[in-house]
Parts: sequence; structure tokens; C-alpha cells
Amino acid sequence: MTDIITDAEEAGFANDRTQSNTLGEAARAYVNRVRGGDMGALPAILGLLVLFIVFGLANDRFLSALNMANLITQAGAIIVLAMGLVMVLLLGDIDLSAGVTGGASAAVMGLAIADHDLPWGVAVLGALVTGAVIGLVIGLIVAKVGIPSFVVTLAFFLGLQGLLLKLIGDGGSVRVDQEVIKGITKNNVPPTWGWVLAVVVIVVYALLALRSHRLKVSKGLQHQPLAVVVAQIVALAVILLVVTYVLNLNRAPNAGFVIEGIPYVLPLVIALLIAWTMVLGRTAYGRHVYAVGGNPEAARRAGINVDRIRISVFMFGSSMAALSGVIAASNLGKVSTSSGGGNTLLYAVGAAVIGGTSLFGGKGKARDAVIGGLVIATIANGLGLLDQASYINFIVTGGVLLLAASVDAISRRRRSATGL
Repeated sequence: MTDIITDAEEAGFANDRTQSNTLGEAARAYVNRVRGGDMGALPAILGLLVLFIVFGLANDRFLSALNMANLITQAGAIIVLAMGLVMVLLLGDIDLSAGVTGGASAAVMGLAIADHDLPWGVAVLGALVTGAVIGLVIGLIVAKVGIPSFVVTLAFFLGLQGLLLKLIGDGGSVRVDQEVIKGITKNNVPPTWGWVLAVVVIVVYALLALRSHRLKVSKGLQHQPLAVVVAQIVALAVILLVVTYVLNLNRAPNAGFVIEGIPYVLPLVIALLIAWTMVLGRTAYGRHVYAVGGNPEAARRAGINVDRIRISVFMFGSSMAALSGVIAASNLGKVSTSSGGGNTLLYAVGAAVIGGTSLFGGKGKARDAVIGGLVIATIANGLGLLDQASYINFIVTGGVLLLAASVDAISRRRRSATGL
């Protein structure tokens, strides 16, 4: 049980047990954690800021409202796929089939609409069920048969590409013309409702954060200073209000048109971020996931059903992959035999790792996928505006991923050395 508590602390629950009476003490405690190797998403956030500054100075179109909306749309599918992979990586496993799972699931959706004229809701549900079933089979093989996830998911990576060829046909594609599905990435929330959504998110977050702080104080539990909680609320409010303002500007390149509002994919990503943050951070299931990822044997001895956790994680991960495939199909307007292939998986794994999720298991959060996904999308978007050759994008992205993995390994070594 001691091992599980330690794993939970490393996973991000340490704030529940850390007492800092003043803002200065909280700052010093954070600096000490960083020095001890617990850097979390800090390197990715700093890297994202640097990228925005560099690309913003290099090209005046980068920070335009039109490009910011494009950046969010480009990042959407990768972020959602990376969220699912964060779950798998938390266990120290890997899912090499996640990208093509999304492609196969999107193909099921596209064919359900094009060939069978099913309602879009039924078609999307079919895609999600397809992803869940694939994840269930993978999880059962990994957990019950004992084959390493690398081998199992590599086999599914190959097999699902064959399934795509069977469903669509060699070199073929399925158009996605359904208005609601296309609207995920092509349409925007009306500006008024965008402001309402931003304010609601800020108010709800503030109420939950202040309520949690008050309960901890009233029960004598360890808690952060009120000033830190307020600072977090203010930071979130500033970010959301600035993003809403920029995206509500008219970004049409021609004077005769009006394009304004938040792309619908952004509220979807925010909803998923909130949901998975609550699941991983505030539920027994989330604590069990971190415990299994940190020390499976200790988790088993504590009464956690390790096999059930592993199976469920692969199911959730593949379901998120299916949703990512739907978003990608919305953006591209079609599903082809190459959907989910190529660099899709590598970018998603890179996003999770760059954001701060450990490749060794037991450490990571849903927000890592968002931050890392933005880093990946920003590199591609910024270099594209600078008219750089494609090989530069691959080299830079690979270098950033290697740097993030190195930071993870060094941080883990420092935490072990300092006993954190």
C-alpha cells in the first residue's frame, strides 16, 4: 500500500498532501519539486511559448485570427488521439494500432452514412463501438494471454490496414458529406454563445476549485494557499477570454465574407479534457490506473483488479482513437485507405510525451495531450507559413520528441536520486 501512495504522489496527487500556508511557501515548494525532477508539463509550456514567439516574429500571419482557428482545427484530431494514448501510457503500455483504429472506425461511420443512409448519430455511435471492440480484444489479449502490448498492437496495426482495404477498396475513399459531422471542424460557435461558453467554463471551474479548497480547510486536510487557487482561476480566465476574443474576430480573407466564432472542435476538446481530468484525478478508477502504472504487483496486492484496469484502459484508448478518426474525417471530408496511417500515431505519441506523460508509466495527465498536441501542430503550422521543406518539419518534430523523452528520463532519475 505504501508503494501505491508513492505512485499516486508521482502521478499528480501530491498536491492533496502538500501544505503551503503562503504564496511564497507554495512557490518555493514548486521550485523544489522542479529541482527534484518533478517538472510536469513545464518544459512543454515553455516550449510552446517559445514557438509562438519565434513564429509570431518570423511571420505576421501566424498570430492572426484565421491562423489561430486553423491551428486549433489542425490540432484537434491529434489531441483527442493523444488523450487516449495517455491512458495507455499511464500503464507503461503502448498502442501502435491507435491511428489505424481511428481510420477503421471512421470508415465504418462513413460507409454507414454513404451506403446505408443511417442517421449521423447512429453512424458515429457505430464508429465508437468499433473502437471499443478493438480495444476490448487488444486488452483481453494483453491482460489474459500475457503478450506484450507492443506485439499485439503491432499485429492490429497491420491487420486493421487490411480491414480498411477490405472496407473501402484499394486506393478508394468514402466522402463524408454529412453536415453535422463536417461541422465539427468546418463550422463555428456563434460569437455570443462563444462568450457564454467561456464564462460558464470559468465560473464552473472557479466554483469547483474554491469548493474543493474550502472543504480541505474545513476538514483540516493539506491544501494549497487560497492565493494559489485564485491565481489558477485568473490564469484560466485570461487564457479563455483571450482565445475567445481572437476567435470571435472576423477572420475572412475577403471583405465580402464573415467568418467568426470558435470552431466546434474546441468545445469538444475542452469537454473531453474536463471529463478525463475528473476521471483520472478525482475518482477511484483514476487512482487505480495510476497505481497499476506505477507498480502493478503492489496494486494487485492491494486488491486492485489489474487485468480489468488494463482491459478498460485499452477500450477507452481505442474509443478515443475512433473519435479522433471522426474528427479527422470531418476535417479532410473523406475517409481513405491511408486514414490513420503515416505519421498519425507518431504525432499522437509525441504529443503525449512532449506534454509530460512518462513512457515508463504511472505519470501523466489529460492536459499533457492538449499541450503536446498544440506543440506538434504549432511546429507544422509555423514551418508551413515559413515555406520550409517538409523534411524540416520531420527533423524538428523528431528533435522535440527526443528532447521531451530525454527530459522524462532525466527527471525520473533525479526523482529517484532525491527520493521524491
